[in-house]
Amino acid sequence: MLKQSLHYKLLQKLSPQQIQLMKLIQLPTQAFEERLKQEIEENPALDSGKEESDSLDNDLFNEFDDTGNEKIEAEDINIDEYLSDDEIPSYKTQANNYAADDDEKNVPYAAGTSFHQSLKNQLSTYIFNDDELAIAEFLVGSIDDSGYIRREILDLVDDLAFTANVFTTEEKVISILKRVVHNLDPIGVGARDLKECLIIQLKRKKNTKIRTLAIKILESAFDHFVKKHFKKLQEKFTISEDELKEVNTEISKLNPKPGSSYAGNNKIAEQIVPDFSIKLIDGELDLVLNSRNAPELRVSREYNTMLKGYQEATVKSKSQKDAVLFIKQKLDAAKWFIDAIKQRQQTLLVTMNTIMNYQYDYFLTGDERKLKPMILKDIADKINMDVSTVSRVANSKYVSTPYGTKLIKEFFSESMKNDQGEDVSTKEIKKILETVVIEENKKKPLTDEKLATILKEKGYPIARRTVAKYREQLDLPVARLRKEM
Repeated sequence: MLKQSLHYKLLQKLSPQQIQLMKLIQLPTQAFEERLKQEIEENPALDSGKEESDSLDNDLFNEFDDTGNEKIEAEDINIDEYLSDDEIPSYKTQANNYAADDDEKNVPYAAGTSFHQSLKNQLSTYIFNDDELAIAEFLVGSIDDSGYIRREILDLVDDLAFTANVFTTEEKVISILKRVVHNLDPIGVGARDLKECLIIQLKRKKNTKIRTLAIKILESAFDHFVKKHFKKLQEKFTISEDELKEVNTEISKLNPKPGSSYAGNNKIAEQIVPDFSIKLIDGELDLVLNSRNAPELRVSREYNTMLKGYQEATVKSKSQKDAVLFIKQKLDAAKWFIDAIKQRQQTLLVTMNTIMNYQYDYFLTGDERKLKPMILKDIADKINMDVSTVSRVANSKYVSTPYGTKLIKEFFSESMKNDQGEDVSTKEIKKILETVVIEENKKKPLTDEKLATILKEKGYPIARRTVAKYREQLDLPVARLRKEM
């Protein structure tokens, strides 16, 4: 039997306006511009531009019940609260941080033939029957952007039967792969792994003694070559160190990702638009918010006129009353959106200004070793905001500096103690580690143990495991793989 009971709960919920603000804060510049366009299209009461019009009073009309539902009739609306005699709109967010001749520069992108379309076009130079053409096109379509076929041949045979109604064998597919696809440009395309890719490229070149030896080494001792077991290779093939050096040089000239080298592989590059600009002027740092983050917005003049017409009308029809209720909803939405943009600008500027001051020495010099340990909470405490707000600002925003355009979250790092007990940024340690590896003797590369010893001598006592972790984060291979002849 069901029982009814009454429970009290204390819940903290964000208002729709707060949710809107949080969503706007986390958007980078380009996404923010798209969101502005979308809002202007969806809300006819919102306009952009510099046209002067009658504005609305700053006070929001507060005729809602506790649940946020409208509880008013058209007669209850105080039209005067929505109308003002001011000539300049009060709901405008103006950008005064750019010159009049700073035209927006659009970067054009070439619309050339795609990588896969180029491969398919090359198939027209071969003679096929219907099934062979279907297999060749399917193989080309299975090539990834790096130029490889990553799937098993048996899986391709099954897919051909199910999707293209072509029933064939593994041997037939492999035959077309080697006879046709492996001969397409760029050289090496269609390989199933790195070993096959390198061998295809060597075989397409003019035959020489060193290239023949290189093919032989790749075919029968690929693992030894990849792991740089040079002594074993010399013993196995009875060759000198100079000959092995020539083989290594020859193979190093090959392209391990033939697809990525294709000039027509026109993926639309992501154009980074900095959200902030930091300039060094007379030895002082100057922070500016990108003008594209500070658009001019105003309430539509047409809606203002409609309200005045309703106010002046002596007889008000039901359709007019319905229109006024609709107008009120759109005007409130426009006000909230413009207020959210104002708050977004303020939040971005306050947060970035605090980050700039926290990392003042770095922004003055550009020396990454001067980056201080900084976590989200450090900034949140200074600006009296939540850590999540700082995270939204830092996660996807960029800042233009005299030393390049940087992702803001890169300025955050954890701290470690040096030998003097001072807190230093992990980025500083990584920079020194990277420098040590670059300057090492490549014939005798330093192991993680030796790297830890060197860092300790420089005043950074960290464990070997920590060195290995930092080395992997820097995308540096182990000592054996850094070895050169």
